[in-house]
Amino acid sequence: MEWNDTFRDTARAFWKGDEDKIGDFAKIFLGSGDKFNRRGRKPYSSVNFVTAHDGFTLADTVSYNDKHNEANGEDNNDGHSHNLSWNCGAEGETDDPEIIELRYRQMRNLLATLFLSQGTPMLLAGDEFARTQGGNNNAYCQDSEIGWVNWEISEKSAELQEYVRNLIDLRRRYPLLRRSRFFTGAYNEELGVKDVTWLQPGGTEMGDEQWQDGSNKCMGILLDGRAQPTGIRRKGADTSLLILVNAHYDVVDFTLPEVPMGEHWSLQLDTNQPDLDAGDVFNFGDTYQVTGRSVLLFELTQTKRRKRQA
Repeated sequence: MEWNDTFRDTARAFWKGDEDKIGDFAKIFLGSGDKFNRRGRKPYSSVNFVTAHDGFTLADTVSYNDKHNEANGEDNNDGHSHNLSWNCGAEGETDDPEIIELRYRQMRNLLATLFLSQGTPMLLAGDEFARTQGGNNNAYCQDSEIGWVNWEISEKSAELQEYVRNLIDLRRRYPLLRRSRFFTGAYNEELGVKDVTWLQPGGTEMGDEQWQDGSNKCMGILLDGRAQPTGIRRKGADTSLLILVNAHYDVVDFTLPEVPMGEHWSLQLDTNQPDLDAGDVFNFGDTYQVTGRSVLLFELTQTKRRKRQA
């Protein structure tokens, strides 16, 4: 197993809105096979993380554009400056409710990327409840409130903690999120399916035009639970999943892809709705308005359609 700093850098860059990141994001989401799929290594060889013991915490990654290491006594010259962070409109602490809400949604997006990706997730202690170091990204020398973990958390931080519990439960519930072999995207002729299909908002498969479009920041990731390695004719029994990611600042209308007869897409996660009552179901061809800067997870289910909340 090996720390995957490419995962950290790509996830941060994608969610802060950098262009030309859709292909890199796809790679890290499937376990960085370009780095790890060799010499018998497995997807779990990639230790995925967005923060670690050095550098910004998760909360600081969405609250500061620049490091603030003055308390370290080196005139803010220590610590690296390549943080791939975005403060969401204000540097550091703010009482602006819109900025605060965006910061928490961005944290939920980064956490969803961490727990829904192939590989082994590593979570920095305190990130689950938005621990801050006040923008200090080199706090090894701080035996103070900067470096301590404060276990007395706010109501909003407690909600984030519950959200992380839900992500862990989703990862445990769906084997497709923690496979022992890499996805390939190859067509299995025996079963007539691909293990992974990348979708554009129209609900059809992405082509070269979408992959090469530097402004493209939205896609669907269809993980097919029926897929098996070539040569195996028995379909798999894992639940198929659809994950939508939208790093654009604006809403994107996404057409849900085709499903087998009698089945539906059941919404399990929407980072724009942290208190989502999971279970609303959607049919093939339904359009879902994917909020700007959000992640959604659907499972394929035979559950009868439930009336959606307005």
